[in-house]
Amino acid sequence: MDIDLIFKIAGTGIIVAVLNLVLKRAEREEQAMMTTLAGLIVVLVVIVQEIGELFDTVKTVFGLW
Repeated sequence: MDIDLIFKIAGTGIIVAVLNLVLKRAEREEQAMMTTLAGLIVVLVVIVQEIGELFDTVKTVFGLW
C-alpha cells in the first residue's frame, strides 16, 4: 500500500468539504448532501479496489490461487 492512497482519500475529502461548504452557503442543502454522498461513494470504491488487490496478494503468497 502506497501513501498515494492516503493522498487520494484526503484530496477527495478536502474537495468534498469545500464543495459542501460552498453549497451550504448558497443555500443548496440538497446538492451539498448529494456531493457528500458522491464523495463517500468514490472513497469506498477506491478502498474496495485496494482490499481486492490485498486479497489477491494474500492468495498468491499462500498459494491459494
